[in-house]
Amino acid sequence: MPSLTRLLTTRVLLICAAVGVATGIVGGVAGLLTPLVLLAAPFAYGLLLGVHVLPGIIAQEVLRLPLVAIVTHVLAALVSSAFNPAWAGRFIGTALLFGAIQEGVAALTRYRAWGVWRFFVSGAVIGLVIAVAVFFAADLAALATWAQIAYLVLSVLSPVLWTALGIAIGAGLRRAGVVRPVATRG
Repeated sequence: MPSLTRLLTTRVLLICAAVGVATGIVGGVAGLLTPLVLLAAPFAYGLLLGVHVLPGIIAQEVLRLPLVAIVTHVLAALVSSAFNPAWAGRFIGTALLFGAIQEGVAALTRYRAWGVWRFFVSGAVIGLVIAVAVFFAADLAALATWAQIAYLVLSVLSPVLWTALGIAIGAGLRRAGVVRPVATRG
């Protein structure tokens, strides 16, 4: 594996920053909507959390390099934190968790398999983590049975659906030539 400085060149970091800012704005808006969703339809909260898969998915689809998911997630979390500074810890914690899962799945294939299946595996794992963690943290057991089921289904499917959108955005950027893939030399 190439050294850290050879992987995270200025060009790669600038691409991560651009993706991080764009997806951080989306994450910040989702953060602003969270209290409304929790009051009006708490079972739909997983839909908002799923948006946080975008930074890593787009960065990995565009660059196909190690560490870009985690770097882009952290940058997106910092941008999202500007929307609600009180939630900075939550944004950064979510970024580290989701980025680590995405990097972990990519590392299992030694960063050589970039098929869409790999992205969907990480999305499904994140969905399961979201469903379990928030179910207990938010005391969703107090909701009606239909709302609990809807919550679990939406929480698992949301990251998968946002993953599909992230793949489409990343692939579109690659096809348009906006971001050329970075070749590394061993």
